Amino acid sequence: MNVPSPNGRVAAEPPSDAAGVPVAVSLRGVRKVHGRGDSAVRALDIGDIDFFGGTFTAVMGPSGSGKSTLLHCAAGLDRPSAGTVRLAGTDLARLSETALTKQRRSHVGFVFQAFNLVSALNVRENILLPSRLAGTRCDRGRLAEIVRRVGLEGRLRHRPAQLSGGEQQRVAIARALSVRPDVIFCDEPTGALDTGTAAEVLTLLRQAVDADRQTVIMVTHDPVAASYADRVVFLADGRVVDDLPAPGVAAIADHLARLGARGGVSS
Repeated sequence: MNVPSPNGRVAAEPPSDAAGVPVAVSLRGVRKVHGRGDSAVRALDIGDIDFFGGTFTAVMGPSGSGKSTLLHCAAGLDRPSAGTVRLAGTDLARLSETALTKQRRSHVGFVFQAFNLVSALNVRENILLPSRLAGTRCDRGRLAEIVRRVGLEGRLRHRPAQLSGGEQQRVAIARALSVRPDVIFCDEPTGALDTGTAAEVLTLLRQAVDADRQTVIMVTHDPVAASYADRVVFLADGRVVDDLPAPGVAAIADHLARLGARGGVSS
């Protein structure tokens, strides 16, 4: 769903090199292959890429270009077939499944198109779920600030079924912010929302970067949604084919059109 571009915002250019700049997520020689032998399908062959702390990156490309696979590998939801992923300074390949789960709970926030809220829990309980699973307490002042920021003050006792789609996504963003993660990964966070609501959600993500120096990595198909980011990484056939600082809606749309004209891509 297309959303209005942020009026008058000038995105900060991402760092041109890593000197003195914190790297939130680093991928080195990462490949992901599904299947074996003649039936093997290369989903990702990303090589080397860094995502810098305190920046907003959009990941785009044709359907099947490897966007979600990149996000899943970077977030530790899936293990690559080759290469290394370092998140918050930790090599994820060295972690057991239990340790990997703890790493995600402590250092990662997620916002998905389908919201992924627990229907039996109210808004407050959904926001606090990551802290509860990690066995930690969320600072009450922090919780109040997050709730105020996402505009859910009067909805804390409501369950997801009593909320609009936009409100549910606000709960998901508040849940992601509640643990002060090193990185917030978003997979098509505005795909199920109307135009105005999508703009509100993207503004919240933008504010998380600008106000809190959070790191946001967002997979999206929408050029206008991507225009909220500081940097847009374009994928095709599982590889990075372009990496541009705040290119603007027209340039993003043009890049996507040219990638689509290239034809078939991997799954």
